[in-house]
Amino acid sequence: MTIKTIFVALILLFAINPDTYSQNAKLKLADKKKSTLIYKDSNANIDDRVKDLLLRMTPIEKFWQLFMVPGDVDGIKKGNYKNGIFGLQISAQSSGSGESQQMLSYNTTENALSVAKKVNQLQRYFINDTKLGIPMLVFDEALHGVVRQGATSFPQSIGLAASFDTLLMARIGKSIAKEAKVRGIRDVLAPVINMADDVRWGRTEETYGEDPYLTTVMGLAFMKAVEKENVVVTPKHLIANVGDGGRDSYPIEKNTRFLEEIHFPAFKEAVKKGHIRSVMTSYNSVDGTPATANYWLLTQVLKNDWGFKGFVISDAGAVGGANVLHNTASDYHDATVKAITAGLDVIFQVEYDHFKLFMPPFLDGSIPQVRIDDAVSRVLRAKFELGLFENPYVSEKAASASLIDFSNKKLAKKAALESFVLLKNNEKVLPLKHPHNILVLGEDAVKARLGGYSGTGKGKINILEGIKNRTKDSAIVNYTQGSFQQEEKYVVIDSLYLFNQNSNGLIGTYFETNDLSGQPIFSKIDKKIDFNWTLYAPNEKLKSDNYSIRWEGEIKISSTGRYKIGLEGNDGYRLYINGKLVIDQWSKNSYHVRLTDFSFEANKVYPVKVEFKEPKGNAHIKLIWNYGVENRDDEELQKAKLLAAKADVILIAAGIKEGEFLDRAMLNLPGNQEQLIKEMAKTGKPVVVLLVGGSAVNMQSWVDSVAAVLNVWYPGEEGGNAVAETLFGDYNPAGRLPITYPINEAQLPLVYNHKPTGRGDDYNNLSGEAMFPFGFGISYTSFKYSNLTMEKARIKMGETLRIKFVLKNEGIYDGDEVVQVYVRDVLASVAQPVLALKNFKRIHLKAGEVKEIMLELNPEAFQMLSKELKWITEPGDFRIMIGSSSKELQLKETITVEN
Repeated sequence: MTIKTIFVALILLFAINPDTYSQNAKLKLADKKKSTLIYKDSNANIDDRVKDLLLRMTPIEKFWQLFMVPGDVDGIKKGNYKNGIFGLQISAQSSGSGESQQMLSYNTTENALSVAKKVNQLQRYFINDTKLGIPMLVFDEALHGVVRQGATSFPQSIGLAASFDTLLMARIGKSIAKEAKVRGIRDVLAPVINMADDVRWGRTEETYGEDPYLTTVMGLAFMKAVEKENVVVTPKHLIANVGDGGRDSYPIEKNTRFLEEIHFPAFKEAVKKGHIRSVMTSYNSVDGTPATANYWLLTQVLKNDWGFKGFVISDAGAVGGANVLHNTASDYHDATVKAITAGLDVIFQVEYDHFKLFMPPFLDGSIPQVRIDDAVSRVLRAKFELGLFENPYVSEKAASASLIDFSNKKLAKKAALESFVLLKNNEKVLPLKHPHNILVLGEDAVKARLGGYSGTGKGKINILEGIKNRTKDSAIVNYTQGSFQQEEKYVVIDSLYLFNQNSNGLIGTYFETNDLSGQPIFSKIDKKIDFNWTLYAPNEKLKSDNYSIRWEGEIKISSTGRYKIGLEGNDGYRLYINGKLVIDQWSKNSYHVRLTDFSFEANKVYPVKVEFKEPKGNAHIKLIWNYGVENRDDEELQKAKLLAAKADVILIAAGIKEGEFLDRAMLNLPGNQEQLIKEMAKTGKPVVVLLVGGSAVNMQSWVDSVAAVLNVWYPGEEGGNAVAETLFGDYNPAGRLPITYPINEAQLPLVYNHKPTGRGDDYNNLSGEAMFPFGFGISYTSFKYSNLTMEKARIKMGETLRIKFVLKNEGIYDGDEVVQVYVRDVLASVAQPVLALKNFKRIHLKAGEVKEIMLELNPEAFQMLSKELKWITEPGDFRIMIGSSSKELQLKETITVEN
């Protein structure tokens, strides 16, 4: 074909179909444009991919990349995710979700495979059915195991800290990351690296204890392992989440020095050495500004000074908290502007529809565009780094295989064994020497509690089961509860006994005055009187600090008797029965339980009226009685006494109540557990108390009467087997306390690394010493420290000091010793701690074995915060102290640091 012929053919073709060339041109242009979608090019630089994608996003799409909530596949049908989303916590709970929910209830049909399938379904929608195809980031809690049905539950965080074993922490972090990934979870809201410097704090269990160094190195070991698996860690809560009185989220009015020395180190090292990609803010205010909207904290310190490149997420609901709780924002719009402008990147809420409260300022220009783009860029960078654009889906085959993978149970048991702290062992009652008859007591012997923010575990073993597994037919093992952690002297009166004209319950009449005067604002039927209006008023029509209520109706029971009836709550209440005022606590001054005796006739109707006023806010009121409450305490105690008569040894699992929003004013064992311990001690049989919980216990009234005390914390799913192995000597306990145990709450706060005092430590009616100090823990064997040598007596600034000494196992049992190195600055320009942990090592020695131990103190061990708030090393003498706890310091030497 000649060129002329081809030319003519092309002209004819164009004449026949004039759109052909334009269509081809469009296709070529489209192909060219497609090739310029840099953000979809896996070979492109991540910075370029972020910039390219950011340019293509609308303001609404940008907002949704900064919003995280619990969610599920039903959200697709509702059209919730059409503009994408930062991430979802895949719904598995029957009620509630998110950081603010400690106790979660699981759908028992959920497993790793079903979660993986949900994740894939959602990701397909985000990739294929949204305009830009931005994948979501699935997140969940994972302090000591993924909070999911069937995920391995390791010991609670405080127990892991008690192991003083960074290698163990790294193995656990890696295992948790793998169990998260197999479910499609790529961001774990963990660990808690706040300082538990007041053991009344209900969330002490979630932490690594009171010491900045221990928290830093244990936290780093965990976080590095998780991030190495390319799963984002989100340590929390920035910053200082426990305030005066050990109360959660109380305002922090500490100076910068205190934050820099105590609360910042773990977060700072997480950024600089752990290379974390996310961090969570705290609920409390810091120096008068909510942490979630604190520019100094989030931008100046975290992002500018420390160089944090990741994204900052709020604690659940904390952005609105600036408006609702701290009263530093006029409304949700204002709260959002202040938070994002201050440096927050992602808003964490617990309900999807909450977006309506927070989206407007992203669209109306209230927030600088450069700040929005910076926040979105941080999120997109993480998603690119995680490889979600290239590999958004989960292997359902791997998820299915994980259902029958129990390989982590061995690690869970090892972690439990290493976490146990032996506090007392009189006359070497432990390990147990072939007892014929064992009595096990306590609720926690059968509950297998895992602690706050826990999943279900992958087959929990309780303490009683563990003991039976270990003894088999070699001993008789009896069990009865013996005591109750929750005293039940009275209960809230149920609607079954309360009546009004039309139904069960009482008619509540609500007034906007605090003296029941004026016209009622509204009336409603309240099934029972059991109210805690801590953050809000009973109704949006009322103010939270000025209202009163009158409840009226009738009460009737089916049996004749004399019972106690009354009210519990904040003062400002009255109770009338049969027209007579029987309780008058109308003066507002405190919180009380007021009961009166009243004789009821069976099936007789008695008019009842309750009046309540709240002129301040934070209201509590309950209508209570002891009808139907059996004398269960005495019955269980008598059962225990009968069984104790035949027992060779008595094991009591005694636990505490704690957790988020469950701070403790008193540290005693709750309920009648202490009474049980004392009664069992009177039998003359050896009594071993197994402490279950995540914080300190006041044991001064009973500790001297028992033979042994073993702290098992919340030991995880293999806890029962681990406890049994320890009791019978298959394993020698070597855990150490990461917190100080006070003698009495009056000593609190009490930490080992305080600054020197101007006078003494003691009270005139109580010692200032701890009952059990930080770092304390004993063994079935004994260790001898000797022959301390320093590589140099004088070192230069910036130089590492090497220490050597000899450690000998002088006992008859193999075991671990946790060697601890403390440092004290002898003379400094700014007061320094009386001693501070700077290194530790867990060492295994066989019975009779001798080993030379070498440890190092790096240059940071000699640093201090100067008057100008700069980290420096001052020349001078430093006291080096080595031993088995912060009190038992067997070896000491002084070295000099020179310019």
